[in-house]
Amino acid sequence: MVVCVYRATLIIYNAMSMQKIDPTVKKETIYIALFVIVLSMAMEAVFLIIGKWDLYVLFGNLLGGGFAVLNFFLMGLTLQSALKKEPEQAAASMKLSQTYRMFMLFIVAGVGLLVPVFNAVATIIPLFFPRIAIALRPLLDRNKKEEKEGEEEDAGEDDGV
Repeated sequence: MVVCVYRATLIIYNAMSMQKIDPTVKKETIYIALFVIVLSMAMEAVFLIIGKWDLYVLFGNLLGGGFAVLNFFLMGLTLQSALKKEPEQAAASMKLSQTYRMFMLFIVAGVGLLVPVFNAVATIIPLFFPRIAIALRPLLDRNKKEEKEGEEEDAGEDDGV
């Protein structure tokens, strides 16, 4: 297990040091991070409302949310590097990255369950926040596009005076 984590760390370090981060990867990671922060605050509020909030909830939320964003960022880096490879190599690279990232999330969930300083529920729930953000992205983009089109129509109209 330690060897796998060490190898994954080397792969991540080499990927980050050898390439410049694409602006799209940065933009999408920031979007995911903001969405994770908003959903984490909502989850903290729910724990507070039901009277189950304590510092362990915050620690678990920070652990799960942080690794959820890291997982998405590493996926973006892998995709960025895979686009420069042959299709077979790209597929193998993506598959290996997914294996290592899922292993990382499994370890995070295990730490959240086994280490008493983390609330288990507050650790595991944020791992799903990026999925929610990705699912809601088309709705948010559509609303922005409609607002932009409405502004262009208003700017193009002449009042006839």
